[in-house]
Amino acid sequence: MTTAIETKEVIMTEESPANTETILSIEGIRKTYASNENSYEALKGIDIAIQEGQFVAITGESGSGKTTLLSILGAISPPDSGRLIVDGIDVYNLGQEMAADFRREYLGFVFQQFHLIPYLTALENVMLPLCIIKMPASEKNEMAIEALGRVGLSEKGHRLPTELSGGEQQRVAIARALVNEPPIVLADEPTGNLDTKTGNEVFSLFERLNKAGQTVILVTHNTELAQRTGRIIRMKDGLIESDTIR
Repeated sequence: MTTAIETKEVIMTEESPANTETILSIEGIRKTYASNENSYEALKGIDIAIQEGQFVAITGESGSGKTTLLSILGAISPPDSGRLIVDGIDVYNLGQEMAADFRREYLGFVFQQFHLIPYLTALENVMLPLCIIKMPASEKNEMAIEALGRVGLSEKGHRLPTELSGGEQQRVAIARALVNEPPIVLADEPTGNLDTKTGNEVFSLFERLNKAGQTVILVTHNTELAQRTGRIIRMKDGLIESDTIR
């Protein structure tokens, strides 16, 4: 099966020159939600370039557009206009099958809700993204064990989600996002359902991932945690209010 990576050179556009430092960029992104006779413009023309290895926090009040932006960055919700370019790939020009390949190969997702399958063990939950990949089961098992080790849960792979604390469940979700070794991790309020101490512990995992070279893009309401990242993009009314590299 042809993958997004294998066809990258074919779909690279002349307007997007190769840049080994910029891993992701959006150009002129607009998004409007319509309901009956009403419409709401969530994003009003956004341009952002994110460099490989950056740790980026996207902040702003509810309704500012940050979650909509993250869903577009994650190739989940197409914009009304504009482009998402990742590693030279014009993402929203991909067909459905290739878009699924792209998400699997390039992106790891972590959400506020853990979205763990309750009747699967932690190890089995981490292995889920590997189900459609053709490789020996033993290799998949080894990859999942390694991912659990990276989040400090090597000894709890046999446990069900109900046998884990909230922080441990979120760490399983992070391991699941990492198991394919994607170059970009997207996180939407990953500490939102955790107490302060556990949230700090989980956030420290993202810091360690970033120091190891992972590009991390995180939506958060927590200004204290945002201050620990290397770049803060603050949104207001569908626009970028400020973009600070620390």
